[in-house]
Amino acid sequence: MKILLFCSAFNGLSQRAWIELRALGHDVTVQLASDVNPVERTCETVEPDLIICPFLKDRVPDAVWRNYRTIIIHPGPMGDRGPSSLDWAIATGERRWGVTALQAVEEMDAGPIWATRTFDMPSEPVRKSALYNGPVADAAIELIAEVVVKATDPSFTPEPLDYGRSDVIGRLRPTMTQTDRSFSWDDPTGEILRTVQAADGSPGVRTNLCGLDLSIFDAQQGPASKYQPGSIVGMRHGAVLVATGDGSIWLGHAKRRPDKYRHDGGQTSLKLPAATILRDQLDGVPTILSESADMSPDGCPVGRSDVDYQRVGPVGIVTFDFYNGAMSTGQCRRLDAALRRAFAQDTNVVVLRGGETFSNGINLNVIEAAENPAREAWANINAIDDVCKTIITGTNQLIVASVGANAGAGGVMLALGADRVYMRDSAILNPHYATMGLFGSEYWSYTLPRRVGESEAERLTSACLPIGSEHALRVGLIDRAISGSRSEFEEAVLADAILLATEPGFGSALKAKQERRERDERDKPLEAYRTEELGQMSRDMFDDRSGFSYARRAFVSKQKPLQTPAHLLAA
Repeated sequence: MKILLFCSAFNGLSQRAWIELRALGHDVTVQLASDVNPVERTCETVEPDLIICPFLKDRVPDAVWRNYRTIIIHPGPMGDRGPSSLDWAIATGERRWGVTALQAVEEMDAGPIWATRTFDMPSEPVRKSALYNGPVADAAIELIAEVVVKATDPSFTPEPLDYGRSDVIGRLRPTMTQTDRSFSWDDPTGEILRTVQAADGSPGVRTNLCGLDLSIFDAQQGPASKYQPGSIVGMRHGAVLVATGDGSIWLGHAKRRPDKYRHDGGQTSLKLPAATILRDQLDGVPTILSESADMSPDGCPVGRSDVDYQRVGPVGIVTFDFYNGAMSTGQCRRLDAALRRAFAQDTNVVVLRGGETFSNGINLNVIEAAENPAREAWANINAIDDVCKTIITGTNQLIVASVGANAGAGGVMLALGADRVYMRDSAILNPHYATMGLFGSEYWSYTLPRRVGESEAERLTSACLPIGSEHALRVGLIDRAISGSRSEFEEAVLADAILLATEPGFGSALKAKQERRERDERDKPLEAYRTEELGQMSRDMFDDRSGFSYARRAFVSKQKPLQTPAHLLAA
């Protein structure tokens, strides 16, 4: 079939849909809603058999849905309508939710039903991005496959939406406003946490903290507290600990509203670590250095760490969970120190376990907010290079990269430094840099060809297209793809790591690794790859030869492209 994906952004879900449909043999075209070329013209050119809109935020033009079968993938159960479905689901504590495929008609989200899926909501408040990228996206991909099959069946007729049916549990909900999201720091911790989680990613929740008008994101529950609600009682790794009515929350990120944006003189704001936004209000606030040693006034552990280590028998696990997968200079240094400590232990295998996003490389928001963005970018790329070098040269253990979620650019290359790369089958990799105007570093010119060969490395980095687990496994980018939930994936990786650490052939495998590293070092020193890569990166970061400054600024300001990217059209 000729299928047109009409979407607001080519994000994780749209990329998954694009990969899955192409794998099924369909001819897939992508059109962004922000494209200055009208989608009507694209339809006239492509003449699609089917249009699929994965979580489209924009309205489908009448001339499109009237002339072409257009299916909306809506993030809510049957009957749910409105643009804030996931926000309401989290904020109101829904126990069960769903995703529905419905045909576009004049009235938004009111068309006949093609298919639906429901699932249990997590028992604890869940970040909107985690819900979207997890059970919602998984259900959406299943629905898209079902829709394509039904579209080839001439006898299939979608069912009209009927609120009289017992299985139609959704309803029309208005756009959630900041008034709906309002809270007081005197409120219970659980209520505040749920409110922030429901707005995480976008648009955030507006509040006043220390006299500043902020939008806040990235909240986690803190310990019990006897301090005045709304006061900042600690900070750790860029986050601040804020007292609530019955406890506290860790606040990881915030935006100031409005904030002077020095580079273009306009009124905009950047989402940054909360401690950066509030730095002028933190005099006298203690820095919590040790998670295990520091307790709250009531004796509860403080919590909150974006880098953690635990040991399971002969396996050490280094977990790093950076917001949106962006790794700042400071975070890279903490991760590097944690890896060095892990590699000094008497374990046989070390697992590198990413968070909600495995890694997307350097932190563009922190770079853009710096007094000198080029210098901060340079510091950041050197810091992440240090992490990659520590992984590549860690020859006392076998190293397993546990890629349970999406990864991009330097985050992909970081994983390739490991001896084994295991990937959850629903994750998406973007192993390229060029769309951001960068040559790339992280020793990719060593690790990528070593795995896939020179020609495939050139293709992956120049095509600038996402790849799924099947493609990654086929070309040798990863060693194993694992299905199942996130927890099932991590259990499978750990079980395999334990087996790897205890099997009779472990000693031979470790010796072979050490000999290969020595041989590679003789052929071409690792430092030579870094010197060559950084020579190119210096031209990108300081001379701006390929538009890194513009691409970075467009990314952090969420600027919508005026045309569907050329690499998508070429694909």
